This record gives sequence, C-alpha cells and structure tokens, in this order.
Amino acid sequence: MIGKATKGSKKKWMGLALTMVMGVSLLAGCSSASEKESAEGGATTNGERVTLKVEVFDRGNSPSPHTITNNYLTKFVQEKFGDPNNIDVQFVPVQRSEETTKLNVLMASPSDVPDIVFVYDSSVFYRYAQQGGLTEVGELLNEHAPNLKEYLGEDLLKFGQLEGQQFAIPGKRAITSRYNSYIRQDWLDKVGMEAPTTTDELYETLKAFKEKDPGNLGSKNIPMGMALAPAQYETLIYSFIKPVQDGLTYSQRYELPLHDGFKDAMQFLNKLYNEGLISKDFSLDEEKTQLVKDFQNGNIGYMSEDVGQILYADGMLDNLYKNVPDSKVVAVDAYTNSNVDNKHIKSRYGSNGMYIMIPKSSKRSVEAVKYLDWMASGTNLLEMNTGVEGENYDMVDGVPVVKDDAPQDVKDRIYNGGDMAIIANGKVVGDQAANEAAWIAGFPERNQELMRQSIDIANTDTIGPVIFSKPIEAESKYGTALNDKLKVLIVKTAMAKPADFEAVYEKEMNDFMSLGGTELKKELEAALQ
Repeated sequence: MIGKATKGSKKKWMGLALTMVMGVSLLAGCSSASEKESAEGGATTNGERVTLKVEVFDRGNSPSPHTITNNYLTKFVQEKFGDPNNIDVQFVPVQRSEETTKLNVLMASPSDVPDIVFVYDSSVFYRYAQQGGLTEVGELLNEHAPNLKEYLGEDLLKFGQLEGQQFAIPGKRAITSRYNSYIRQDWLDKVGMEAPTTTDELYETLKAFKEKDPGNLGSKNIPMGMALAPAQYETLIYSFIKPVQDGLTYSQRYELPLHDGFKDAMQFLNKLYNEGLISKDFSLDEEKTQLVKDFQNGNIGYMSEDVGQILYADGMLDNLYKNVPDSKVVAVDAYTNSNVDNKHIKSRYGSNGMYIMIPKSSKRSVEAVKYLDWMASGTNLLEMNTGVEGENYDMVDGVPVVKDDAPQDVKDRIYNGGDMAIIANGKVVGDQAANEAAWIAGFPERNQELMRQSIDIANTDTIGPVIFSKPIEAESKYGTALNDKLKVLIVKTAMAKPADFEAVYEKEMNDFMSLGGTELKKELEAALQ
C-alpha cells in the first residue's frame, strides 16, 4: 500500500482579459496538429510505454513532503492505472485561480497542452469545441469506457455535447448546495442582538459590530468579511436580483448584471463599503488569502463562503477557535430578496461539474478515456476521495466516515483528493441525501452539526441556472472578457463615493454592454423563448 495586492491590479485585469480574448484565436494552432494521429486516438502499440499528461489544480496547499505532482495520489494512479497499462502518468499543475488563463495558453501549444484538461466555464468549453480544438469522444466512450458511461448516465453526458457530438465528459456533482453564511455568536451576545434573518437586520447588525467593536479590535475590526470572489459577492447579489423564468436565473457568472435588481445589489455593496462595514481591501483579495487570515485571527464578524469551506480539519474555524478560544460561530440565513417574496434566495449548482476535455492535438485520447473509465471502476473513485478504509475512514451504513484520530501523514494522503478525482465534484456515493451524509461524515465530528446546518441553509430557497439546449454563441465570444469586466464593475461601483455612484455605475455598465453584454442579453432573451 502506498504510504490534501498591488497597485497593478487594474493592469492585471486588463492583461487577463487580453490573454483570454487572444486565447480564442490561438486555438487554431492547437487544432492543426497531427490530424491523422489525433483521429486514430494514438492507441498504444507494440508494447511501447507512453506518457499521458493530465491537468491538475495547484492550490498551493501541498503538505510536506508532498508536492502537487508527487504525492500519495499521483503514486496511487501510477501504481494502479499507469504501470498495469504501460503508461507514465504525468500531472501538469495549473493554478486554480488562473484556470482559464493558463488553459488558453496551453491549448495554443499542441506540444505543451495536457491530454486531459478541464474547465468549469461552459462558454470556454463551447468555444474550444466550436473552433475544432477538442477530440470528439463519443465512440471512444462506447469502446473504452463502459464504467464511466454507467457512472455518468446519458442525461449528464448531454452537458458535454455540441450538436449531438460528445466533446466533453462532464464531472458529476455530488450535491448542489453552494453557499452559506456564518456569524460570530459571541459578538452578537456582546452587542445584545439576535442573529439577523433579513437583509435590513443584517445591516443593523453590521453597524453594531462596527460601532461597539465587540472583539475589541480597533482598526482591525471587520464587521463583514469580503473578497473579490464569487462566494462573497454572489451571495449578496442573489439577494437582490429577480429570476428570469420560473425560479431560474442565467448561469451564475458574468450574466449577473443582466438581471433586474443587480444595480440595487451594487448600491447596497457601495453603502457597506463607504460605511466601513466590509473588508477595506477586498478588491485586492481575489484569492481570499487576506479573508482567510482575518477570519482565523478573529477579525471578522460575518461572512459568506462555499458550504463547508471553513469546517475542514485544521481549517478556518478550527484555527479561529485556537486563536480566539472564547469565540463561537453559527450558521445564519440573513439575506432576503424583496423581488421574490422576501425569500432567502441563493444560487445552487447545476447537476454537472467541470467539463473534462481531450484536446484535438492529443495523441493519447484512447489512454485518456481509459484513465477516466478506470477512475469510475471499482473503488478507485472512493479511494481517491477518501483514502484507505480502516486507516482514513470507516464504512458505516454505506457512508465513509472519516477517522478523526488518523495520524497527520495518513490524513495528508488525500489533501488533494477532490482535485485528482475529476469525474466527481464532491463524494459521489449515491443520491443527493447519501452524498450529503458522506460529505458531512468527512468533516471532524466537532464540526459536523454546523456542517449539517450549513447544508440545510444552502438548500433553502435556491435558484438554479437555466439549461439551454444549445450553446449561447455570445458566451463563447465574450464570456471571458465579460467575466473580467464584472469584477471591475463590482470594485468600481463599490468604491465610488455615494454621490458618484450613479455616474460610475452607468459608465461601467455601458462598458459591460459594449464588450458583448448587449449581444449576450439579446441572445439569452431569445433563447428563453
């Protein structure tokens, strides 16, 4: 057995947008390479040992002595899949925060791009497919991936199709719960207030946190933690926007400014910023590095985050309790949406996860599909996500329950399990209820009740994305540029002086619409019909 901020931010955004836009045309270089070898799938012949290159997210969190390309799971893959098939599996790290940017660069170079790549953004997938940059894998799945096809099912596979052809293999999302919010109960007790249950109550609570400074923090006091990341700004935005159809919104990305109520959300954020109620330098914190530090040091009274993100062993909550022993955090459902009967509206994920793709230039498409099929076979997916039974976890009523008392080196085996087991987003062990039970059981026992409450809140009054039967062309053309512009729009409208808000908002929205927002809005509205 083989023993988990600078002054140049504006230039960065501009450079990022330029790189992404250029990436569209650069794909031509990818699709022109060795058409014959790609079409034949590059099957291994004559016992020749080949190399299969697989993308992996690098979050910069590898515990010593592991690295992102040399750890327990990379060795597990090599031993269980690579060696029996005469394949050297080589992992190519891509920073999670630069997922699309780096992928555009890789896709432009047939010699550098991995044989397996992936992306969460459907518009990026459609763009690659439409420009001929991806291998059609329908027949490869039929020939080499019976386990994978059974695991995913026909309905889920459709998410990776374009005009009836299979250009991506969707990951299966274990659960659709997305975001939750947390508040310092000890701060509430000190200011003599109950947990807020409406947006207005939340605002009054944040003002009390600032004025009364229950943590005795002075200038370090942050009533509401904020970063330039979806888990923070989307939770706020969804509490103001109006659904476009039957409890559905457009996809939860750069389409947000096209919803009624978006301006109200930006005006509320502007109010919070100008009154000193949110993290002052949130615009420089896309990686949430400062947000994490501030939370762990006890400086934040309220914040939103991905469900469970703060609850992992030795994670944000555990570190807060070590640093501030008398602190206490509770889950809270504070935001209400006046456009939807004052419900606690929040977004949920679609049933598909990431889009797993094989570039057209790959000579190892057969091996790539076989690797994904191997992952869906037997207990491989479970072991990649959960580790070794009896050492990392115990199986209880069909649910893998993590062993809290496992030695640290045993826990570290699977520090990157979620990023290696790419055919699953989360622990897929059965239906949604079973997956949620498995997810909860994966947290330290001390945090499981809070995790259960977090999931319940995250599943309340959710709104899902509209799933269209064909790609939205404007997403492929303008998606990456609009995604960057959304961040600029959020920052500039938030930081504007209250008297200048209207003018700044109008200018930034005009820019957004001129960058492709107008065409996107027109096409989305037509597609709804």
